[in-house]
Amino acid sequence: MDDPLVGQVPEPEGAGQGGQAPQAPPPPQSPGVSRSKVAAGAVLALALVAGLYVANRYWIKPAVKIQAEGSKEHPAAPDFSLTDISGNKLNLSDYKGKVVMLDFWATWCGPCRIEIPGFVELQNHYANQGFTIVGVSMDDSPEPVVEFYRQFHMNYPVAMGDARLEELYGGIIGLPTTFLIGRDGRIYAKHEGATDVSVFEDEIKQLLALAPDKEAANFQREGYRARGDQIELGDPAEIDSEVPGVNLTKLTAERKETFKKLLAGQQCPCGCKLTLLKCRQVDRQCAISRKAAREQLEKMMAKQEASTGL
Repeated sequence: MDDPLVGQVPEPEGAGQGGQAPQAPPPPQSPGVSRSKVAAGAVLALALVAGLYVANRYWIKPAVKIQAEGSKEHPAAPDFSLTDISGNKLNLSDYKGKVVMLDFWATWCGPCRIEIPGFVELQNHYANQGFTIVGVSMDDSPEPVVEFYRQFHMNYPVAMGDARLEELYGGIIGLPTTFLIGRDGRIYAKHEGATDVSVFEDEIKQLLALAPDKEAANFQREGYRARGDQIELGDPAEIDSEVPGVNLTKLTAERKETFKKLLAGQQCPCGCKLTLLKCRQVDRQCAISRKAAREQLEKMMAKQEASTGL
């Protein structure tokens, strides 16, 4: 039963029949207000106006919309192949020529749950124009995802993500994280955290208007973005390495084995009590072991170059 007191505001004392409190008489004006105080107030007001102008010109506007420059701002989206929760193969390459919104999310993520009804509407509205959403769930198991999919009437493919895919897309620090991919297969925007559906819709309409073989050089990303901010992706040579996080493509098979034995003979400095090699294999996210392994590779390569006189 509703509480009868909720939403009621107490009537001020002395309120009249019309519900308005009697107004206090204005304070008497001081006859001795100095001109210096008036001048100081005017200067303060001008300073405030100038400050607001500077904030709008150099902070607020760049935070709202910044035009991307050049193809370095639009890296190619890493391809991947997963199995969706219905058991069907899901290949990003199958959506070539379409605008794709790639959404990393989870059923336990509150902001993700808030966004998804809006995504369902976007899929309904723009699917016949060459747009699709691809959901990548970061849940530990598919069972809650299947139930969530039915409950929220999701109308786009959803697959279970893995560590490799997460690394390919630069490391997913928090959820939701959403990428907008153009018809040309390039990533044009990355949004971390819950984002208003109108922001996505504006970007989707921009990308839908372009031909599949044309880069959107004038694409304007909505939402906050620092100048010079670029979308960072993972390096497949490091991700798929026998020593995760370390690029071994310059090593021969023999040298790879030598390097791995070197790491297997050293204790990891992160305090895990594992060897440096083992830590890289079981904890791909450990920045300490990654840095130590890369340093060991640099030393080995420098020693090799010195011995060959290169």
